[in-house]
Amino acid sequence: MNDLIKAMTYQYPDEIPAMVSILPAAWIHYGEELVRLAKDYPDLIPTIPDLEHIEDYMPDSYHYGNFTDEWGCVWSNVDEGMESIVTGHPVPNREDILTLKIPENRDGRLPHGFMYLRLLDLRGFEEAMMDFAEECDELQILIDKVLTYNCRQIEAALPKVTGEVMMFGDDLGMQKGLAIGPAKWRKYLKPCFKKMYDMVHQAGKYVYMHTDGMIYEIMPDLAECGVNMINPQYRANGLDNLVRVCKGKIPINLDLDRQLFPFATPSQLDDHVRECVEALYLPQGGLGINLELNYEVPLNNMAALLDAVRKYKTYKG
Repeated sequence: MNDLIKAMTYQYPDEIPAMVSILPAAWIHYGEELVRLAKDYPDLIPTIPDLEHIEDYMPDSYHYGNFTDEWGCVWSNVDEGMESIVTGHPVPNREDILTLKIPENRDGRLPHGFMYLRLLDLRGFEEAMMDFAEECDELQILIDKVLTYNCRQIEAALPKVTGEVMMFGDDLGMQKGLAIGPAKWRKYLKPCFKKMYDMVHQAGKYVYMHTDGMIYEIMPDLAECGVNMINPQYRANGLDNLVRVCKGKIPINLDLDRQLFPFATPSQLDDHVRECVEALYLPQGGLGINLELNYEVPLNNMAALLDAVRKYKTYKG
């Protein structure tokens, strides 16, 4: 059993599991300089992409230009190697929801933003917020269509999952809370996640969920839905809230403070990682460290962060 599983099940991991993600845009921007740096950390960065074929490592939405997904959402990108945003919403009017067709494909792919954000992508943010505010009948119809599609995709994906964990990502929060509020999230979205994650557990897999924004108010709900480990953001939620809500109760893979990375000194970055680990560590587990790097982070700060993660993942209190 690896340390990630031990951490999410409180079975005394040998060390704190650490995940390092380097965005394609960073590899494109820094090139061989980043390759040389990465080679110094094979324990944290086991796979280095072939820079001549970096596009092979990127989803469609990470390429410059526009593309249309299976739902008819138009994605636009102005920075190769970064994620796109949806600029074309295929269901701008409520009556369009009634005729919206559920995509036929069953490739098992559930991209980031597969449930809540999918509603916003289909309707547009303002229209979706009006739907939730007015609680129109069409809102539940749209939710049911997206949920039906997702359940079919999960059913197709499960036989292909290698290992014991299935990964999901959907940003439920904003910088200061949930846009629709916790009560309406519990009413409309919580049953969806419960249904989907029950499928995963019935197949004998664990659920890992990434979700950005201030979501500490609904983290116990996510655990009730079947999330075995949540990947929350440090800055949006606040370390004190994460300690209060999660420590010893809800396993988290803490997303370190990306907004700090470009501007801090190496010693400040070391302090940041140490502060997080000291506050959340328990010998039985419940904690992982997640480090995401992009080109706005200077290479010397990347090195300082990797050094700190390497040092503190063996922390024993």
